[in-house]
Amino acid sequence: MIGEFTIRPLSADDADAVAGLNNQLGYPCSASDLLPRIEQLLHATERTAFAAILDGRLVGWIDVAIERHLQSCDMAVLGGLVVEEDFRGRGIGRRLCQAAEDWAQNHGLFIVRVRSQAKRQDAHRFYQRDGYQLVKTSAVFEKSLQ
Repeated sequence: MIGEFTIRPLSADDADAVAGLNNQLGYPCSASDLLPRIEQLLHATERTAFAAILDGRLVGWIDVAIERHLQSCDMAVLGGLVVEEDFRGRGIGRRLCQAAEDWAQNHGLFIVRVRSQAKRQDAHRFYQRDGYQLVKTSAVFEKSLQ
């Protein structure tokens, strides 16, 4: 049985735990790689992140940012969401999404978008259960500038 968990803003002290969860998500990095990203996020006005805490331990995180483009209205975009494998299916992801959605509404936004890799079928089912609708599929291209 899961105890009570809380949602709070992510802090620089969370870098080690976030790095561990990133590894579960398939994005390995070290706490030292993450610390500058977290510190930058803490000073941003159009981005934030939340942590799920259970028994004093970070077991999930979500980040959200305002995305602005000429061709579409401003919206919030979930950049990442992960809940520790042993705690999935217990409402933590839903509460993290709710924190991000509340943040978006407080910033005058009425759409929240999330992009999810085609292979993450469990994540797709999670988002659809949570009221998100598949609106398009895309290919992702990137170019290294190094």
